[in-house]
Amino acid sequence: MSAPPKKYIELSEIIHEMREVRKRLNIASIQIFNLARDKAEAERKYKVALRQEMLKLKKEGHAATLINDLAKGEETIAQLRFERDIAKELYVSGLESMKQTRTEASLLQTISKYND
Repeated sequence: MSAPPKKYIELSEIIHEMREVRKRLNIASIQIFNLARDKAEAERKYKVALRQEMLKLKKEGHAATLINDLAKGEETIAQLRFERDIAKELYVSGLESMKQTRTEASLLQTISKYND
């Protein structure tokens, strides 16, 4: 009994797929940059608003040990923190997606070498 014949992928198919992956990586790098900027901007807005709220609470005479919790519980601050957290997770997801695309590119390179 003979071994089943090896299946080869046409070189043109591999090249086409590699070009598509390259395009996706180019787009992903731009998107990652934008997500990083959005993440940093959300963090900035949150920290500035939190600082302002903490100063306001201090002027109102609240106990120093409560100020941080009171400030973070204020609705606007909580919303900004929520937006910051979402921006962070979108950035992390974007990085993971880009890693997956790089893995796909590596796989295509391996297949290309195997077909030689």
